[in-house]
Amino acid sequence: MKDAPMDDATLIKECLSGNVRAQKTLFEKFAPKMMGVCVRYCKTREQAEDALQEGFIKTFLKLKDFKLQGSFEGWIRRIMVNTALDLLRKEMKISSEIQPEEALSKLETQDTILSELSASELVSLIRTMPDGYRVVFNMFAVEGYSHQEIAETLGVTESTSKSQYLRARAYLRERLEKENSGK
Repeated sequence: MKDAPMDDATLIKECLSGNVRAQKTLFEKFAPKMMGVCVRYCKTREQAEDALQEGFIKTFLKLKDFKLQGSFEGWIRRIMVNTALDLLRKEMKISSEIQPEEALSKLETQDTILSELSASELVSLIRTMPDGYRVVFNMFAVEGYSHQEIAETLGVTESTSKSQYLRARAYLRERLEKENSGK
């Protein structure tokens, strides 16, 4: 007979007491969703797996700091995003010489093509983006960070964040138009 599922507060308490089974349960409960987060930020599955593993190490190390206020899943998600960003920072440099007007000229007012994509198609397209575009697009459009928060997190200006986001959207639009014209 299987044990009844633990709520997050009980699971956290059990993990903090050193219960290995609870730690495994916590990992199994959140790993699939968090892998999805890591996949959106990383170019390869291997990078995403590294980010996931490092993110869970940080999660367990910082577990005592979670105050049982707000969403535990959201707290873990933030750790995963920051971990993926830390790994990407080692490999990339976001250019701050991009003009928003250049990206705006490529965008249409209607985003109907983007809204018609399935989640898996969108994730596949996002993974083909250059690093700077991908990171800012994920942080702004998917995770809901403000451009100010993105700028602070990545160490760039707010206008760079906005510019990268606009270029990411233009990139997606161009890729979709190429795919749709080939059908």
